[in-house]
Formats: sequence, C-alpha cells, structure tokens
Amino acid sequence: MMSRGSEWHRWEPHIHGPGTVLNNQFGGGDPWNSYLTALESCSPVIEALAVTDYYTTDTYEEVVRRKAADRLPNVKLLLPNVELRLDIAAKKGFVNVHLLVNPTDLAHVEEIKRFLSRLQFNAFDDRFDCTKADLIRLGKASDSAIKDDRSALIEGATQFKVNFDSLRKAFKESAWANKNILIAIAGGEGDGTSGVRQAADKTIRQELEKFAHVIFASSPAQREFWLGKRTVTLEQMHDRYGGCKPCLHGSDAHDLSSIGKPEDDRFSWIKGALTFDSLKQACIDPDGRAYVGREPPTGAMPSQVISHVRIDDAAWAATKVVLLNPGLVAIIGARGSGKTALADVIAAGCDAIPEAAWAADDDVSPSFLVRARPLVGEATVKLGWGGGDESGCYLDGRDADDVRAFPRARYLSQQFVEELCSSKGASEGLVREIERVIFEAHAALGQDGAYSFEELRDQRTTRFRQARRLEAEAIVATSDRIADELEKEAIVSSLTTQVAAKEKLLAGYALDLSKLVLKGAEAQVQRYTDLTEAAQALSTRVNALANQRRTFVAMQDEVQSTRTSKAPEMLRQVIARHPNSGLNQTQWGDFLLVYQGDVDKALADYVGWADKEIAKLNGVAPPEGDPTVPLILADADLKTIQLAVLKAEMARLEKRISADTVVRNQYTTLSKKIATEKAALQALKTRLDDAKGAAERRKIFQQEREAAYGRLFDAVVKEQNALTELYAPLMERLGAMEGTLKKLSFKVSRIADVAQWASVGENDLIDCRKAGDFYGRGSLENTVRAELLSAWETGTAADVQTAMSGFITAHYKALRDQAPLAPAAQEAFRQWSKRFAHWLFSTDHIAVRYEILYDGIDIRKLSPGTRGIVLLLLYLALDDADDRPLIIDQPEENLDPKSVFDELVSLFISAKSKRQVIMVTHNANLVINTDADQIIVANANPSGSGGLPSFTYTAGGLEDAEIRKIVCDILEGGEKAFRERARRLRVRLDR
Repeated sequence: MMSRGSEWHRWEPHIHGPGTVLNNQFGGGDPWNSYLTALESCSPVIEALAVTDYYTTDTYEEVVRRKAADRLPNVKLLLPNVELRLDIAAKKGFVNVHLLVNPTDLAHVEEIKRFLSRLQFNAFDDRFDCTKADLIRLGKASDSAIKDDRSALIEGATQFKVNFDSLRKAFKESAWANKNILIAIAGGEGDGTSGVRQAADKTIRQELEKFAHVIFASSPAQREFWLGKRTVTLEQMHDRYGGCKPCLHGSDAHDLSSIGKPEDDRFSWIKGALTFDSLKQACIDPDGRAYVGREPPTGAMPSQVISHVRIDDAAWAATKVVLLNPGLVAIIGARGSGKTALADVIAAGCDAIPEAAWAADDDVSPSFLVRARPLVGEATVKLGWGGGDESGCYLDGRDADDVRAFPRARYLSQQFVEELCSSKGASEGLVREIERVIFEAHAALGQDGAYSFEELRDQRTTRFRQARRLEAEAIVATSDRIADELEKEAIVSSLTTQVAAKEKLLAGYALDLSKLVLKGAEAQVQRYTDLTEAAQALSTRVNALANQRRTFVAMQDEVQSTRTSKAPEMLRQVIARHPNSGLNQTQWGDFLLVYQGDVDKALADYVGWADKEIAKLNGVAPPEGDPTVPLILADADLKTIQLAVLKAEMARLEKRISADTVVRNQYTTLSKKIATEKAALQALKTRLDDAKGAAERRKIFQQEREAAYGRLFDAVVKEQNALTELYAPLMERLGAMEGTLKKLSFKVSRIADVAQWASVGENDLIDCRKAGDFYGRGSLENTVRAELLSAWETGTAADVQTAMSGFITAHYKALRDQAPLAPAAQEAFRQWSKRFAHWLFSTDHIAVRYEILYDGIDIRKLSPGTRGIVLLLLYLALDDADDRPLIIDQPEENLDPKSVFDELVSLFISAKSKRQVIMVTHNANLVINTDADQIIVANANPSGSGGLPSFTYTAGGLEDAEIRKIVCDILEGGEKAFRERARRLRVRLDR
C-alpha cells in the first residue's frame, strides 16, 4: 500500500437523477445517457457522488448498475443520499434532512431500507412505514383517483413527513445506523434550519442542528459560523451543537442543465481518500478536511513540494519509490525501522545535509547515511518536484562539496539541533538562526535591499556607529587640548616668578652697564638704549616673519601630502563605509577632498612676501665711515630704520661710549646680554599672557567636550532605537502568539561595564593607596555605579551629559589628587593628564547589546533542550519566508507529551498549510491531533550478510482504518491520542 494519503477531491453530495421521486425535470424517454455524460463532463471532475432521492434508493441503485457498465470512470465513490422531509415547517415548506450512507457494507441498500422502515407516518387512521410499498399505499389513500404506482409513490412521498423525535430515536437505537449513516441537514432558508425562524422554534432548530453531522450550506459566513469563527465560540459550539460541523454543498440538480453546477461554482471538496471514512474524518476535523469553493485550499507552492522519492542501485531499499503528500507527512515505525534513513535520503536529495555533517565520524554520527556510508555503494536518490523539476545525488556524500548545490529543503536533523543548541560555547549558531527568522519577518520592502540580518543591521546602525566614532575622536582631541591648557594654568605662578626674576636681572644689568659709561657719555648711552629697544622690536618682527615663512613651507609639504596620500585614503575609507552607494569610480571622484583655491600659488606668494618683508626689515648694513658721524639723524623715527642700520649705529656708539678697549668690550658684551635677556623676557611675558588665558579656553574646550560626549550618547541612543525598530515586526507577531512563544522576547539595551572601566582607572591612572575620596580598590566602582550607571544604561543623551558633568564637578580634583606621580614631574604628569582625560570620557565600556530572551533569560544561558524547543517553535511559527520543505527528525525530543500537545500540534497544523512538512516521530499526538495528511510506515528486515537491513515503506491517510490501526500499534499512546482528539473536538463518531 503506497498512496499520498489525504488529498483534496471534489465531492457532489447532493444530486438527483432521472426518475427522482419528486420534482423530476430530466425529461421523458431515456435521459440516462445524457445524465451520465453530463456528470462525466463536469469540471472540476467529480470523484465522489452521493446520488439523492426522496425516501428511496432507487436512483442510487440505477447509477450503481450503470457504473458497473463502465460509465462514470472518474467517480471512485458512489453512495446513497436519502432525502427526508421532517414534520417541521420551514420558510418554503418543510425542513429537509439527508441520510448519507456508507456504501462499503455489501448489504448497505438492504440495511438503509430496514432503517427507513422504522420511520412511520400516521394518517387516515393507519400507520405508514417509510418503505416504497407503504409510500405507494399512502399516495393512493391520499388521492383515490390515483391508480398507477408511480403516481402514488410521488403523492405518498409528498405527504409523508418524518417525525424528528422518531428519527432521532431510530438512529440512536440502530448500531448499524450509528456506524454507517451521517446526518446532513439543509442550512438554507427555503427547506433548511435557517427557515425555522419563529422564537418558539429556537430550541427545535438548535436540536436539529445538534443532531446533524453535516450542514448543507455554501456561504463563507455559514462555514465560518459552523467552524466556531463567528458569533458563537468554539466552546459554545460544543455546548449547543455538539461540536463544529463541515459545510458541504451540491448542485441539488433536478434537471440536466444544472448537473454538477452549484451556484457561483461553490463546489464541495473533501480531503482524504475517496471513501466514506474520509467523510467521517471531515466531520471530526471540518476546518482541515472540508471546504466549499471554486478551488480547494492551497498549501505549499507546487515547485516547493517533493512529489516522490526514487532510490536506485540500493538493494537495502526494498521500496524504490515513495510518494509524498504536499502537506504534513509523518514517518513512523519501530526503532531501527528506517524512519531516519528515509528522512536522510530525502534531505540528501535536497542538498540539505551540510558538508560538516558528512564530515562527521561514521561511528558516532546520528545520521543514517553517514554511518552507513561504507555500505550504501553506488546508491542514488532522485526527487520529483511538483513543478516538474528533478534533483538528486549519490547517497555516500560525494556530492556534498558541490559549490553549485543549494539546499532545497530545511533539514532539522537530530545532529543539526544538537550542534545548534549544544551547551558548548554561546550557541551563536542558534542566535544566527533566530536572527535569520527576524530578518525574514520583515516585509521585503522593509529589508532595504539587504540579503541578511547582519547586512540589514549594519544598514540601520552604521550611521550611528560612525557618528559615535567621530565624536569619540573629537573628545580625544579636545581632551588633549584641555590637558595642554591645564598644564599652562599650572605654570602661571612659575612664569610670573620668572618674569619678575628676569626683570630684576635686567635692572642689575642696566646698573652694571651705567657704571661702564664715561662721564659726559650719558646722552650717548640713552641713545644706545633707544636704539637697542628699536632693534629689539624690529628683531621680534623679523623673527615673527621667519616663523610665518617656516609655517608656509610646512603647509606646502602638508598640501602635497594631503593631495597625494591623505585625501585619496580618506576617499577610500568613505567608499568602504558606504558600499551600497552604487556610485562608480568617476562619480566617487567628485567626493575627493580638494582645496577650494589655488593653494600652491597662494603659499608660494606667501613665502615670497615673507622673504621680501624680512629683507625690507633687515635692510643692508651701511659702509663703515667716520666713527664720529652718526649714521642716523637725531630726530629720525627709529621705528622706520632698518635693522642692519640700527645695529651699525649701535656698534658705532659702543666704541664711543668707552674709550678703553677692555671696558668697551665689556660694554658690548653686557649690551648683547641685555638684548638677549630682553628677548627672553618678552617670550616669558608672551607665555604668561597665553597661560593666563588658559583657564577661559579650558572652560570652552570642556563645554565642547561635554557637548561631544552628549552627541556621542545621542548616537548610542539612536543605534539602540534602530535595533529596537529592527526587532519590532517580530515582537509584534510574538505578541499575538500563545504558549511557549509568548515567553520569547527581544531586549535591546545599553550595557555599561562599570567594573572594566573602573578597573582601568584604578590600575593605571589613580593611586588607590593615597588618602582621598577614592582610597582603596572598589571605591571608584561604587561611586560610578551610584552616580553614572543609571544614566549610561537608561538615560537620554542629555541625562548622560548632565550626569557626567556632575561627576566631574564633584570628583575631578579628587581624582587628579590621587595621580600616581607628582605634578612637578611635568612631562610625565602631562602624559598622565592626557591618558586620564581619554579614560574619563571614553565609552569603550558601553555597548548596545540585543538579547534574545526566553522567559526573561538570555537564550545563550538556557539548557540545550530548551534551546531546541525555541528553535523548533520559531521554524514552525515564524519562518514564513522559507517555503521550502521542512524535514524534522523527532521534533518531540526534549518535550513532555503535554507540551507536545499544547505547543506543537497547532503549529504543525498551521505550518502544513504553507509548506510541505516531513517529520519522523514517535509521538501519537503529532500524528493524530495534527491530522497528518500522510502516514509513512517504515519496516526493516535484518540482513543475514551483515549489510544494511532491507527497508520497506507503506503509506496512507488517517481516514484509512488500516493506517489508524498501525498508528495505534506502533505509536505509544495512539489509542489515547485518538480518544483525546475526540474529546477535544467533542465528536461522537467511531474512530
């Protein structure tokens, strides 16, 4: 036995035929050929036909005879539909009820007639049974003018009304009827329960519908109502009506033109074999097995469905071809029967066994094909796909490293789940799988053209991480400037002292110089002093110009370096940071940083200008002349005299001030020393003025640093928000889930590693042995936790900026006081100060982290079993984007039976409506309560030669009694699962 199990077939549950007792419009003569041809020509093809007549089976019996004569070749199931009229009034006449009879029993015609004979109608002081003879007798009693039996039968059927209580009592008392008859009742207004409208008839209407197994109705609204999806809940449906009901609809044809043509093409579809048992299964599971519509419900796309498996050149595969259902396929069997072997073979044909699994040790691998590799020989598998495609491979793994291979199915083997959910490491593989599901939970338009979660995450957060990096660099640079300003502040006092000392020294030199001057030379000394000051001022200007010139030359070097090295490298970095720009090399060229003006010419001009200015200020020394003749007029403005002339005049005066050669030399030397010290004094005053302005500049820089710190955290917060938005689609879906999936959540948070940050400070930057606020290890960490941690982890950028400003105000001096060296060690202290500032404003210890939580616990910290549950639930419930077949080996592992029922059953039912699911299982609930579409039963016969066992496979659907028996025999708890299913669905049919 090998079938695809439960598949959709068109049923015609309500159709009359030529000679129907009432309202026969098929014409005179012999309309049977036209009637059968019309049935044979119906599209979609009718494969199950319930031939209807009033109170009799005559039309059904005639159709059976004609089918035996090779008519209706596509009809695989013929069954009687006996239509009765109850004594309950409807809007247009009386409520009709239908008896759908199981044709499997060879004596079913005699048995239904025997059952009908138990129904009576009392009239004319007589009792009439529901038999053909009594109907004729009733017709003649009703109208004495009727003489022929046919006319009397029609009249009798018109008058005969079945008492509802009598019908219900007869049905209850007949074991055969309970087993072989399904009650269908019309749900429409004309002759159905919807026509029973009087308030006083509310109870009788409910009793009628409760008695029925099937509702003849076609509208989507009625179907949803009888599935418990409208105003009446499932619980109320069970209490009021005994459970949900399948809705079916036939053409109710009474003439040739309407045969198989229900209104609006509302055809009836039943999923299952073409047997009466399938109709029973539709009553058990009306949502999954009965449908009214133009087409049956669609499941997986045909191109993503494996239609059959063929195993060649494998003596161990006794069953060469295995057909597969497009829905839920359950592979069952005893231990060692070949269940996992078949799953492995199918997965191999889909290229779904990873190369790493093939590389595992043959002796310890849980994979059948890997363990059996030395024995499979040249065996191959070929899969047929619903779209007409084929795929296949050798079964020894030789094709596993084919770079062209693409997994056409997702295989959750035991090995895969164990490796993904093992207790080793942080289970990053599991996290990546969950992230893949998250990524695919985004609509295509929300994926921004990304091909993976990592790419999408980078697209959403790169901007903010780059902003964070740039602000961090700005903070480092600003901190260095602040350190320089602090160093200048620290030397204000020292510079002030040095200036005073230098001025005192110059005063002494001036006194010494005056003693070297001869009497009568005072005027010349004053002149010399004036010249010295003028020369000093001019020398300062020359030096400044020289410094400018050196700067211009250095800028020329920098321009060259920027143009040839820095700018191209910066552009390369920009291109690397924005790989999705789509710009070509020419377009990127527009982003090369270039100088706005002609800087080469400008700098050359500046150097030339400096040279000219220096030359103009220096001038040319005049030729040596009469030492008694001044080189500069007495009333000349010394500020306009060139430096060379000033120096020449100074040299002339030095000779005139003292005639004594020794004294003159002393005077010259002292004069030069005074000039040098004055220059030094000027430099000291310049430094002092700069140092006095350091405090104000430092405050400005500190404000800039705090602002940059705030902007940095603004980038951190935006990155956090971007990640939160990334998870939003999945969180929205999880919020609507039930059970275990409800426990799954995602948390995006800032994590501040205070211990690490404080450790750097205590180990490298402050001396915890010094007395102070941060004496002893741990004191810094405690303070930071109290004052900064909350802002770092949960505050806004403004909150962080405020908290850090407050921390610095309160503790900056104390921290610097505990520096591990003295401020007197200026160079060392300067370097420490910079490192200290870098650390204080660093954010390396702050990370935006997303956690996948299960019941509030990071999934990385769960047990392997619980991780496996979460992974399986994600695949079943959320992996919508993947429409490939899902192959699962023993999904019930790590789950207790109750959890299997509570968690997995509904998810498998949902999953099979969207993709083909193939599972190996030992769990009866996963077979029975999911209403598996196909059961594949594996069996193995040992090999006497030490080779592989011989595997055979049979298959069918749950509507097959033999399959149900095998399920109960093989699966522990099978009978219990059937009882549980009946209890849950509150059905009263034998299984």
